Amino acid sequence: MQYISTRGFDAAFTAAQAIQQGLAPDGGLFLPDQLPFFTMEEIRFLSDLSYAERAAFVLSRFLTDYSYDELLSYTRQAYASFDAPLKVLTNTVSVLELYHGPTCAFKDFALQLLPYLLTGALKKTGEERTIVILTATSGDTGKAALEGFADVPGTRIAVFFPQGGTSAIQRMQMTTQAGENVVVFAVEGNFDDAQTGVKRLFSDPALREELAQKGFLFSSANSINWGRLAPQIAYYFSAYCDLASSGRIAFGDAVNIDVPTGNFGNILAAYLASCCGLPVHRFLCASNSNQVLTDLIRTGTYDAARPFYTTASPSMDILISSNLERLLYLLSDRDPSIVRGYMDSLAETGKYTLESGAFSALSERFYGGCADDAMTFETIRKVYEDSGYLLDTHTAVGWNVYEQYASETGDTTPTILAATADPFKFPASVLKALGAAVPEDDFAQLHALETCTGRKAPAALASLEEKEERFQSSVAPAAMKAAITHWLTE
Repeated sequence: MQYISTRGFDAAFTAAQAIQQGLAPDGGLFLPDQLPFFTMEEIRFLSDLSYAERAAFVLSRFLTDYSYDELLSYTRQAYASFDAPLKVLTNTVSVLELYHGPTCAFKDFALQLLPYLLTGALKKTGEERTIVILTATSGDTGKAALEGFADVPGTRIAVFFPQGGTSAIQRMQMTTQAGENVVVFAVEGNFDDAQTGVKRLFSDPALREELAQKGFLFSSANSINWGRLAPQIAYYFSAYCDLASSGRIAFGDAVNIDVPTGNFGNILAAYLASCCGLPVHRFLCASNSNQVLTDLIRTGTYDAARPFYTTASPSMDILISSNLERLLYLLSDRDPSIVRGYMDSLAETGKYTLESGAFSALSERFYGGCADDAMTFETIRKVYEDSGYLLDTHTAVGWNVYEQYASETGDTTPTILAATADPFKFPASVLKALGAAVPEDDFAQLHALETCTGRKAPAALASLEEKEERFQSSVAPAAMKAAITHWLTE
């Protein structure tokens, strides 16, 4: 299998090359030149395997220059201590808990595995330079990437997060990170400023050449990197197998998949799984008050030139959804000229409008909905009172959008809701939603939520109280280049 750019670069790459580079040379995103197909017999076969075995089986169809044994070795190590349990909560909704990894967020499924894929790629391509991972984060990717790459030989990693744009727990997860090869910067702006700054570094040929001469090569741990996205495809196959094995559906029945998302990577993984044979009826794309994706699905126009809101679901506080480019390419019959037109328009005007065929295909498969903070808090409270199940602020957005969808359509198709983070990552917001007092101190909030719910906070979060923040530097977006250059060459 070869990988090509969504913007039409005139060369193809192996999976290892695509993972090593992160971004295509023309600024586009890598996609397979053709997607594999999983028969229902193969999907049924997966149900008898462990999660690590399921992931290796799915990935072996995409990463064809890696052997199955290599991938199985990687997945067994990456997923030795966690997997993706599916909990049936109502007659129609099952929650796919993706937050049991070391950083308590769904990003762990990719970012515990990516270091193995990347170091394997370096061996396959004969690359001897030090890989420099540049990552912008709205909260969860940064910590998951730092955790995965800390002290991995042959790598260095720099993470940029929006100053004031994460929860206190998310910030401390990053700023207390151990490792000799890591650095963390707060960006004076929002996530889009951080993400645009990282893309600018990737697309600066003079900087890349300067650092190449010093033995460095850029790559990415954001979901623009195919090695970040591909592992997420696996857990949708796994969830389907578990739902069928539970007797809630029969193998071959279609499901809905509901994903709270800002950068569009997690829901794109679900869409790619469906393109490869997973039976999916509708995709529910759940947004917070930054509802740029909701408006795209409903109107056909993507308009990022709008007010930016800081919300209680900060990992979704995004107006420029990078992974959407891959979907646009597929909906445009793989015509890179159409994608280039959209991206040029976005850069010049902050918006673009889909061609009629692409809009029809989008609206047929996707439902777009949004929930503001008040709706999010009410959903957390109601679900907890009704079932005792505690949602985080992102998953609550997804639950609320499911209720909107079910009310509007009457659709009773069994639905898999991606639960993207542990509620203890956002203790102040969850306490507020439950009507409890919210202490000022960050860790007093954590303990108050334990008392309120009778649950213990994950050790990975509770232990932050004893750690010192190593990284407290902030940079303006225009100073990100200087910051990286200084860090790498000091």
